[in-house]
Amino acid sequence: MTTLSAIIGWIIFGIIVGAIARLVMPGHHPIGVVMTIILGVVGSFVGGMIAWLFTGGPERPYSPAGWILSVIGAIIVLWIATRVARAPGSST
Repeated sequence: MTTLSAIIGWIIFGIIVGAIARLVMPGHHPIGVVMTIILGVVGSFVGGMIAWLFTGGPERPYSPAGWILSVIGAIIVLWIATRVARAPGSST
């Protein structure tokens, strides 16, 4: 896989996972498309770490469990980001 196609793949994966996380998590999330992509990619890494804790190794790429854990990871990241943004003294 070339570098460009890998980057495009991560962007598409990030937008899908980030959008699912935003749909599942209740409340208003004032982030744009780029932040949704970043949310999905970071959530994928968090989901990978969760898989690593339970299995002791990396999950197979493109498995259903990988997608589910990526969405769970993105929900965790979105929840943390929402709490940090609402913290006392924040500018929101």
